[in-house]
Amino acid sequence: MPQLKIAIAGALGRMGRQMAQTVAADPRLELVARFHRPGSMGEGLVERDKALALADVVVDFTTPAASAELATACAARGGPALVIGSTGFDAAELEAIAEAAKKIAIVRSGSYSLGLNMLTGLVEQAARAIGPDDCDIEIFEAHHRFKVDAPSGTALMLGEAAARGHGVELDDVAKRARDGLVGPRNAGEIGFAVMRGGSIVGEHSVSFLSQGETLTLSHAAGDRSMFARGAIAAALWVAGRPPGEYDMHDVLGFASS
Repeated sequence: MPQLKIAIAGALGRMGRQMAQTVAADPRLELVARFHRPGSMGEGLVERDKALALADVVVDFTTPAASAELATACAARGGPALVIGSTGFDAAELEAIAEAAKKIAIVRSGSYSLGLNMLTGLVEQAARAIGPDDCDIEIFEAHHRFKVDAPSGTALMLGEAAARGHGVELDDVAKRARDGLVGPRNAGEIGFAVMRGGSIVGEHSVSFLSQGETLTLSHAAGDRSMFARGAIAAALWVAGRPPGEYDMHDVLGFASS
């Protein structure tokens, strides 16, 4: 079977370097190009257009604006397919990606960890079983000091799972910050707490707090290689797929019906 040709966006970033190492070690893949922001040179980098011409799939862990622009560029060419791991998108950037997905296949996920995606399913099931009148939900996440968005994309993914379980929209019930005299907690509220510091790769927990007991579901990342392995699984899955926007639940075969 021919090797799948992979290009890496954001090649000089932490995840870009990790992706290059992981792709190079996988016999199913060929690392054909690495590129960074416009004007970046050295370290074997090429211009974006050349990378897109060489690749079957581009793996992108950059920024929301760069990812949206990249999706538009890939769609304008009719390919390659795209695996997006950036988080913190605004509405306009999400719309640009959705528009691009009408022409190319895109996998976009707040996390490429198998364990975290399993955690998402468990959170939704627990929220469905324990209704908003019977528990308070709090989501905690911790990351390294250089992470720029908060709450993390994974924390928001977990919040959306909890909201689905309660049959509501996350934007209607999310409480992203508390400061000062905030008054008593509103029923059905889904709270977020954030820690930033040191070299923490990623920690997430979801607590269901009711009278007399607390249930906490959690996950901790040991290193970035697990995200790279998940992104490779997504790249292998998305190659040759029809246009559309997919997520890791599609990749893993347990997307909600």
